[in-house]
Amino acid sequence: MFTGIVEERGSVRDIAPARMSIECRTVTSDAAEGASISVNGACLTVVECSDRHLAFDVSEETRRRTSFSRLREGDPVNLERPLTLSSRLGGHLVQGHVDGVGEVESIERSEDGGAWITLRAPGSIGRYLVDKGSICVDGVSLTIAARGEETFGVALIPHTLEVTTLGSAGVGDPVNLEVDVIAKYVEALLEGRP
Repeated sequence: MFTGIVEERGSVRDIAPARMSIECRTVTSDAAEGASISVNGACLTVVECSDRHLAFDVSEETRRRTSFSRLREGDPVNLERPLTLSSRLGGHLVQGHVDGVGEVESIERSEDGGAWITLRAPGSIGRYLVDKGSICVDGVSLTIAARGEETFGVALIPHTLEVTTLGSAGVGDPVNLEVDVIAKYVEALLEGRP
């Protein structure tokens, strides 16, 4: 479990079809082989580590369900270590299970240094989007500020733009989306699904 509070912006050191290596420093401090790390919102298992990088095996399933196939060497990525039982829950409960890949539709910068970003969501997750509800965008816990038929908007403060990859996002960029897990459980319970 994660919180969606990004700890570090790393950089893709090397990416191959089945493995990705990330240059980073903060999240390596207590990482070991077998540890979980959220990379742009996807929970990955550390298979190699040093004090300056982490490497992960990336399955075809993960590549298919995330925006990882668009990553290139040098691209920035949002990183977060998993929650501990003594951690503050500053964002919301995030599993690191990407529900779909959305797309940045528009970005409006404000005079105060913040921004309003409108994102297009895949139809399969639209029913989970609620005004003032939580969503995880590339591993960043955000509040849905507006909701349309196929889009939703988020208001970003300057700090979020500075410390996450959302500050360098452009129109048309793909983003990993994870909806609020509580909504998925409620839906399953109401439908009587196991």
